[in-house]
Amino acid sequence: MADLHIPDALLVKNYVDGSEAALATLIKRHESKIYGFIYSKIADRDISNDIFQDTFIKVIKTLKSNSYNEEGKFLPWVMRISHNLIVDHFRKNKKMPMYRETEEFSIFSIMSDDSLTIESKMILDQVELDLKKLIEELPDDQKEVVVMRMYQDMSFKEISELTGVSINTALGRMRYALMNLRKIIDKHQIILTN
Repeated sequence: MADLHIPDALLVKNYVDGSEAALATLIKRHESKIYGFIYSKIADRDISNDIFQDTFIKVIKTLKSNSYNEEGKFLPWVMRISHNLIVDHFRKNKKMPMYRETEEFSIFSIMSDDSLTIESKMILDQVELDLKKLIEELPDDQKEVVVMRMYQDMSFKEISELTGVSINTALGRMRYALMNLRKIIDKHQIILTN
């Protein structure tokens, strides 16, 4: 039970110093969250298991090569690795998932049509391109939160840990980003529909 009180950063250091048990503790500590995240995107047990394994192969390679420097942010770092592997999986299979609707920003829900015609696919691609251009116009701190939340599917807790700000600050930045996006959309009379 003493393992529960050892911080991730110390377990990472112990693993780099040769303790295989430290890695086992890290995996056991975070496997349900990481696997759950992967499975929520893939919805296939075998593929999810493969991506989970690949995630930890990358983690081990990075730790063994001494190129890990996340400064105590082990879980968000591993989640980013698994997210990138999920994206790679969809790219290989040519079927990127569409973005889910959230309470914060409903125009992302326009990207959820599963039966796209060629014309609607072209329109959807253009809408997504326009939306990314709009996001680029945001101040850096707001853009960072929007990208992490909407494109990397991170929780506000993870965003706050990764950016070093409070959860309230991260929420505030998202709120201001959405207000600014609406202003830009209204100002330029942009229509984001398919």
